[in-house]
Amino acid sequence: MAGLGRPGPGTPGLLPHHDGSGLHAPQQVSLGDTAWLRLRVPAGWGRAARVWLRSIQDGEPRYEPCTNGGEADGWVWWEAPMTVTNPVARYRFLLEVPAPQAAPDGGGTAGGSGAPSAAAGGELRYWSLNAQGLFSRDVSDYADFRLTTFPAAPQWLRTGTMYQIFPDRFARSAASARGAAADGVFPDQPATASPVPDWAVPCSWDTTPVEGSGPRTPYQFYGGDLAGITEKLDHIQQLGADVLYLTPFFPARSNHRYDAATFAFVDPLLGGDQALVELVQAAHARGLKVMGDLTANHSGDAHEWFRRALAEPGAPEAGYYYFNGEHTEYEAWYGVASLPKLNWASAGLKERFVLADDSPVARWLRPPFNLDGWRIDVGNMTGRLGATDLNQDVARLIAGRVREINPEAALLAEATNDAAPDFSGEHWHGAMTYSNFTRPLWSWLAGDAPHVNFFGTPLPGPNRTGAEDFLATHLDLAAAFSWNVRQQNMNALNSHDTARAATVMIDGGQRLGAVLMFTMPGVPVVFAGDEFGLKGYNGEASRTPMPWDDPDRILADLRNDYAALAALRRDQPALTGGGIRWLHAEGDALAFVRETAGSAVLVVVTRAAADVHLAPGTLTGAQCRALAADPAFSAGLLGAGLLDMGSVSTGPGDAGQILADGSASGILIRTCGPAAGAWVLPGTTLPAATPQ
Repeated sequence: MAGLGRPGPGTPGLLPHHDGSGLHAPQQVSLGDTAWLRLRVPAGWGRAARVWLRSIQDGEPRYEPCTNGGEADGWVWWEAPMTVTNPVARYRFLLEVPAPQAAPDGGGTAGGSGAPSAAAGGELRYWSLNAQGLFSRDVSDYADFRLTTFPAAPQWLRTGTMYQIFPDRFARSAASARGAAADGVFPDQPATASPVPDWAVPCSWDTTPVEGSGPRTPYQFYGGDLAGITEKLDHIQQLGADVLYLTPFFPARSNHRYDAATFAFVDPLLGGDQALVELVQAAHARGLKVMGDLTANHSGDAHEWFRRALAEPGAPEAGYYYFNGEHTEYEAWYGVASLPKLNWASAGLKERFVLADDSPVARWLRPPFNLDGWRIDVGNMTGRLGATDLNQDVARLIAGRVREINPEAALLAEATNDAAPDFSGEHWHGAMTYSNFTRPLWSWLAGDAPHVNFFGTPLPGPNRTGAEDFLATHLDLAAAFSWNVRQQNMNALNSHDTARAATVMIDGGQRLGAVLMFTMPGVPVVFAGDEFGLKGYNGEASRTPMPWDDPDRILADLRNDYAALAALRRDQPALTGGGIRWLHAEGDALAFVRETAGSAVLVVVTRAAADVHLAPGTLTGAQCRALAADPAFSAGLLGAGLLDMGSVSTGPGDAGQILADGSASGILIRTCGPAAGAWVLPGTTLPAATPQ
């Protein structure tokens, strides 16, 4: 990255750094606290003359001079106190440094990566550092770092690996299969009678293709049930997952069940209430958590509340929905008549949906069901209609009730757009969003699929972009989250609502994407079937029955990869609580390091053959020497060496080999094609006087 005179959003390399992690900021504060915040400046970038902490307190900027906290391993640490005046405390750093000295030929800057080396005239230059990057100009407050006073999310959510299950397509239990054989429910069983509901189109598990679009799509019924999930807990646990996320289990008139007909009991097609009780008990006995999926934006048109509201304009339930004056039309999600929208201005709805002991929010978190939390469907639309915006009020109401019942319950919400404005950490612990990770990752690893649903856009698929755009997009859409929320956002390669990564990406791209999913800040989410490389061009086509008894439907066996990545994340504190420092993002290659005082993990991913050069000072001498060991995880062919040793050969036996000590002029990591590596390194050294 040498020669960049104007670092901007997403510029990686040897640059001043702060990320809100424990190396740089306290992880829990209260109103009125004095929070000490730290910035580090690499000597290889330049020597700052002065540094200020700029915070926003009651809407007004304030500047606090930073003091030099000492130097360690080529980094100068600066620190300053900030009074936590508001629940969301926003801040950035302002650096005063010598202006860049022109190169003899009049071009570039000395030092590389925009390094402001000393100028003969003593001219000073000012830089702003926020969560989006380093700027040589003023920037808006939107991407400032954030420190919040809200209660911390449960530790199990932050450190967990999530496994998403669409119940109809995961597994038929042994009892269900016997019953189907006796009753002739499915085409792959002897036909006698068919007790399934009138809406359902019974399908053969291994031979009926999933229809990604068409009139039968919402009604194809494969017969997976909750007891089938219980019987497959060994599989889930062997993948390293420890959080189960179930899409809706309430009765409905579709296979996806987002059109709930009641919130009062579990769909008998899934085994009823007792099947949920037994699943959660079995999961808890193994140390696994179970989260449900609840739609607070709408019900189904067969829901008991809506049926009464439609039939009786004077009924209390009529206020739960939006009707016109004649009571002949109603608001519905995206205009879909089967999904009438809930009106959160109704006090009766708040009582029935959230506050009452038998409300859907409360009942399923209590014995005998004991769910460990909720994912709230279309959280971004809930409580919003035209000029009415009750979104944050609804979030606050639900969160207050959930934490009253179980302070260790998790609460996530879907927000498919720029989610940060709705996710301060006050109520939702994190977002199920695709904007800051999934979408830019699809673009970077895009293959040649002729058409995939690109998150509802009219485009035939993602643009293929370079690593620079991946990083810039990721930071643009992640910067406005607090550090805590970033660690609890769901990072997914795909989900039940999207095309499958294996369809979208280059050959082997799903494995590369999984490395990033497990090592970047956030909760990794494996959608059932990812481990078998299943494909699909849109969300509906991706809901493929699991290939338990048909090896020919296993397109790529990634079970060992997912298990190894989950174990790496579980064993390395840097991957569940460490900061992130981006080292390289250019064309075909990405590199970053996750770091704490105790340990660090270097991650390099390339979509094609590439050389990744890391400048001197990027890693410490001890970290450089640790590269002599094999990567803790690797995929493809890669080698590591020091730049003054020339070319580095690569082959099956020398992945991660380093060829000299840490005194060289930098590090070279070379790949011979799509590849990824993760090296476990010593942690980041702090100055002796710096609090740890």
